[in-house]
Amino acid sequence: MSEHSHHHDRPALTRNQGLVFAALERADAPLSAYTILDRLRGEGLKAPLQVYRALDKLVAYGMVHRLESLNAFVPCRQDDCDAHETAAFMICETCGKVAEFADETLTERLEAVTRASGFTLHRTTIELRGICAACGAAQ
Repeated sequence: MSEHSHHHDRPALTRNQGLVFAALERADAPLSAYTILDRLRGEGLKAPLQVYRALDKLVAYGMVHRLESLNAFVPCRQDDCDAHETAAFMICETCGKVAEFADETLTERLEAVTRASGFTLHRTTIELRGICAACGAAQ
């Protein structure tokens, strides 16, 4: 574990959680639980449940985000993501690249809207589907 990790008070991870997180960090695209399982078979992970349990915890810790529309997971790329209840992603439908971004205005608007409805917001994941700049330029 490197000293200059960008998660300041990262919780101590179990072996499985560490393996799952490392697999996501190495990947250049979102991974499904089954892809993670395939990549970790050599490490002794055999049951999907082992991967799902680890993912649940990593999501709860704010270290991993679940992309509902892809049913896949990505490591958090924001430095202080614990501060962002709102995780927002641009997902390219051509190359599959996912870019995470944070926008204070967006977060504030969502909080205002939910507050006005008396709704208590716990977590928001915004998924924008479209075409990234590189793919757009190539068309």
